[in-house]
Amino acid sequence: MPAEFEPHHRAWLAFPRDGYDLGDDAESAEEARRTWAAVANAAASFEPVTVVVDPSSRAHARRLLSSEIELLEAPLDDAWMRDIGPTFVLGDDGSLGAVHWVFNGWGANSWATWDHDAEIGATVGTHAGAEVIPSLLVNEGGGIHVDGEGTVLVTETVQLDPRRNPYLSKARVEQELERTIGATNVIWLPRGLTRDYLPPGTRGHVDMVACFSAPGTILLHWQSEPSHPDYAVVREVRSILEQALDAAGRGFEIIELPAPETQRDHEGFVEWSYANHFVVNGGVISCGYGEPAADARAAAILAEAYGREVVTIDARPLLIRGGGIHCITQQQPAVSR
Repeated sequence: MPAEFEPHHRAWLAFPRDGYDLGDDAESAEEARRTWAAVANAAASFEPVTVVVDPSSRAHARRLLSSEIELLEAPLDDAWMRDIGPTFVLGDDGSLGAVHWVFNGWGANSWATWDHDAEIGATVGTHAGAEVIPSLLVNEGGGIHVDGEGTVLVTETVQLDPRRNPYLSKARVEQELERTIGATNVIWLPRGLTRDYLPPGTRGHVDMVACFSAPGTILLHWQSEPSHPDYAVVREVRSILEQALDAAGRGFEIIELPAPETQRDHEGFVEWSYANHFVVNGGVISCGYGEPAADARAAAILAEAYGREVVTIDARPLLIRGGGIHCITQQQPAVSR
């Protein structure tokens, strides 16, 4: 699996349909649609974009999305493309593959539906002209992050979740990650951010916590307020990463991405994270949280880490629904052959 910062052929998103992603009122629904569309339109200024659209949402999608964006109609339950879509990989001969994980609503949650979403990995992979690679592992794209050289970050509470993979050991998960995405070095983090364990969370996706900006370099969400439960979480994660080696035997340079100052919303402690960004060709699309100083500080760190232009989009309508900008996007790597 190539790293996200390697060249893309295109970006993939899905468009939200009526349901739990949108909310119960028209104003909330429109806010969600406009946020999803803003991310898609921003990505389209850097690379080609295809958006999967449920037939019931086509009119809204066409109204809000740039005319440059391709639409692919398919039945959907929700719009978290990172998780419901395939994970794209390249074969030794440079050919394109699409790993179709089992998707079961982030561990068969009572608030989720996934009959349609469970098929999107194969639908997108086939449309992209990729060889679809089936997997029996219950997994989501937000639960893995790779450096493109064989190292993958995962969390114990996702791949070893008894409501996802009740019969698998670490060794079995590692074997499947090697078979599907070529991961020869799996770094297990103990957990994700605290809010992610409450509905409608994923129970520990790594893409809210840490990501690679280059081989040997990790960007780490950093919470500096001792009263926030993630204060302890990120320090435990940092301790593990400081002792870990990548697939090439190198230690990691760790760059902290400080959290914004806001600690709570009306539901409790927030998980507002700048680690949950999307890297595109020549750019980075970053989450914004309505804090100009904190958003600008994060953008400057990302710009230096990647050497790319940073576009910031208010991601609060995504976070309240359980994810961020990385969660609604998926990269298709450029084919090398």
